[in-house]
Amino acid sequence: MTSTAAGDRVALPRVLWPLLFGNFVIGTGVMIVPGTLNEISASLQVPVATAGQLISAGALLMCLGAPLFAAVVAGWDRRRLLALSMVWYAVAHLACALAPGFASLLPLRVLALVSPAIFTPQAAACVGLLVPPAQRGRAITFVFLGWSVASVLGMPIGAFIGGVLDWRAAFALVGLLSLASALWVWRAMPDGVKPPALSAAAWRETLRSRPLMLCLAVTLLYSAGQFVLFSYFAPYYKQTLAITPGQLSLLFMWFGAFGFLGNMLMSRHIDRIGADRAVMAGVALMALSLLFWPLGSTLVLAAIVSIPWALGCFSSNSAQQARLVGIAPALASASIALNSSAMYAGQAIGAASGGWLIVQHGMGVLHWAGFAGLVLAMGMSLLASRGRAGRRP
Repeated sequence: MTSTAAGDRVALPRVLWPLLFGNFVIGTGVMIVPGTLNEISASLQVPVATAGQLISAGALLMCLGAPLFAAVVAGWDRRRLLALSMVWYAVAHLACALAPGFASLLPLRVLALVSPAIFTPQAAACVGLLVPPAQRGRAITFVFLGWSVASVLGMPIGAFIGGVLDWRAAFALVGLLSLASALWVWRAMPDGVKPPALSAAAWRETLRSRPLMLCLAVTLLYSAGQFVLFSYFAPYYKQTLAITPGQLSLLFMWFGAFGFLGNMLMSRHIDRIGADRAVMAGVALMALSLLFWPLGSTLVLAAIVSIPWALGCFSSNSAQQARLVGIAPALASASIALNSSAMYAGQAIGAASGGWLIVQHGMGVLHWAGFAGLVLAMGMSLLASRGRAGRRP
């Protein structure tokens, strides 16, 4: 396989499907809190901003855990590692569903998010051992489609179950899906998939690479910009549009459908347009939505305004992972783990900042703070692209 065109004509191996499904379950579990934030707040009798700590604390764990676990599990067989991480996800979510109060739910939620810190970056890092180089960008974005499917189906279904039954039922659903994912990974993944362990020198090389570090700064900024508002979608729409649980579920499904479309388009065209341009396009689309966010004064208008954001939301991160692998393929295990860390750090910063802004200034300022973060991300991405010209990491 010597050309991108030839790589596009060849079907991707079926072993990538359980990785896609695993990311779907991981994404559904990560997004289950924003989708059920109103119900958690009411059931456990805590303010929305306090309930939002479940997002920021969990994201902090994923931020710190992604590179740490990448080093600890470097020599593990990926079949066992990925299956066991999904078993952990199942047990932890079932435990969360039984938590008697917020004080016990918070640490359980943090422990549950050990799995996303492992599964998503390590699944992406082992893709290079499962497909030829010409299919690498396409395969990575394909595996990451699971997050888009989670936004189309997982998050809306979780929000609907949380609104109609309660948030505990939604958490239990994630636990059951996690068990199914663990079984599929165990049956489908071959033995002996072990990306080479990175030495301390390789980690130092990664951290000293200016192009890689600039790209990670892009991830941090656009994640923080999004999660200032995304973390509080449910209470925001309840306050501004008096939205019902069913309408909220439909709005999440709408958002997710365009997120899925954006990732599909990214998967198809990224090897042709290049990862740098793809990332810039995704972030610019998100910024466009936040710029015009106040126009979403009705349910229909809110749905229309969210379309660019949805198109860029997941596709930008898929492109960013492919961008990092393209910069330094030998350092992919480290750079993708650090990219996950940057993404989750941004989520923690965004959720915490959003909670503070709600307490201090109300919901109406959230989109402006998010827009500022995305504009900064665009500037950083342009700097990273220019910095790569004529350079090697």
